[in-house]
Amino acid sequence: MGPIVLAAGGTGGHLFPAESLARELKARGLPAVLISDDRVTEFAATFPADAIHQVTSGTVTGQGLPGKIKGVIALGQGILECRRLLATLKPAVVVGFGGYPTVPPMLAATFAGIPTVLHEQNAVMGRANRFLSKRVSRVATGFPIGGGGIHVGNPVRQSVINAALLPMPLIESGGILNLLVFGGSQGARIMGEIVPPALALLPLEKRARLKVTQQVRQEDLDSVRAEYARLGVAAECSPFFRDLPERMAGSHLVIARAGASTVAELCVIGRASILVPLPGALDQDQAANAAIVAAAGGAEVMRQGSQFTPPLLAERLSAFLDGPETLAAMGAKAHAIGIHDAASRLADVVLDVAGAAKSGHATT
Repeated sequence: MGPIVLAAGGTGGHLFPAESLARELKARGLPAVLISDDRVTEFAATFPADAIHQVTSGTVTGQGLPGKIKGVIALGQGILECRRLLATLKPAVVVGFGGYPTVPPMLAATFAGIPTVLHEQNAVMGRANRFLSKRVSRVATGFPIGGGGIHVGNPVRQSVINAALLPMPLIESGGILNLLVFGGSQGARIMGEIVPPALALLPLEKRARLKVTQQVRQEDLDSVRAEYARLGVAAECSPFFRDLPERMAGSHLVIARAGASTVAELCVIGRASILVPLPGALDQDQAANAAIVAAAGGAEVMRQGSQFTPPLLAERLSAFLDGPETLAAMGAKAHAIGIHDAASRLADVVLDVAGAAKSGHATT
């Protein structure tokens, strides 16, 4: 059997599940090759692929006419590059993980009659995946969104699986509450603007019971650290945490965006969260992700602007400090909907499509 080709946009949200599938395939003795855009260089050193190929890609949405023309030209160039590459690789299956850089390899595969699997991480299908979904052999989903997709969950990194084995720290009435705050590239600023002022509204005795770990933009690092010091709050601030899954496991409460990977990791590890969906997104995918965890009782959702404000956040933190047992219950409910073996489930779907294609059976 030829290699399994993974096509993913060059951001962590798309590459992390692709990485997890690649590790699962390698564990089964199967070769995996990654196709992405030029942003993949940040992850190339640790991505477990036999080879990594960068191809031209472009988007035709959300731009003026010159941008759309440029996007169409880039898309056509990328498809030609991918057709030549796939002809050389002769893959058994091409698996797409979303983002516009997946469009050229997935279209090239369908044009060449190569079996294809599409994995949608979010509770609402993104535009690139919506465009591709009618053309692929099979669709797998991270959330139970229906529409003919197979719900396998979102594959998570091995470090998340390991962190899920760590017990939640005990918290007694009047004890220390470990608060982890992160927002990624599109959320660190708002977290820095809202969380410290919220803590400032708490009584001194409650602030003294908080231990904060927060991702902060480099340019805001000194000011946020100074504010926590002024408030008397024990805080560790950094632009990036390499051991984020372990820090999730060591927390009682997490405040974060609601990207698919973040939500999946919180549920697999089983920790309570306040989720702040990215506003303004055309697909409102983060809002849909957060709503599923909130409906299960594993998270609370605070909308940026209307709800994620210092007074309202201070109110929720005060309530959790008064009744910390609530956090353990929320964590258990989040864990109940987590899927720790999503990579294995997705690998089964991929190999089923490959096997069906080899035997000549339909895969739709």
